[in-house]
Amino acid sequence: MSLLLKALLGAAVVIAIAVLSRSKYFLIAGLVPLFPSFALISHYIVGSERSREDLQATIAFGLWALLPYAVYLITAYFLVDKMALMPALILSAVFWCFAAGILVYYRA
Repeated sequence: MSLLLKALLGAAVVIAIAVLSRSKYFLIAGLVPLFPSFALISHYIVGSERSREDLQATIAFGLWALLPYAVYLITAYFLVDKMALMPALILSAVFWCFAAGILVYYRA
């Protein structure tokens, strides 16, 4: 049942992004993925199964996780002017993976 709820939540986010991207409020489509739906799920699970210190460590690591996302956004911002959309987004995702790998290596 919880898996179905998570799938419905993901579908709702995709629909919200699609609807907003076609409206005059298209910029909000960039904000919707940042709603902490998965963070809430993660923090609930860690907080109910592990210690308070482990939950705080998970939250702190989440703050560090903003850095790979910033790498993705900065890369995408500059690449969309220089190449086609899909290669720009794929390369930006590769940069995110690289930055996330560095983060996990040094912080985990």
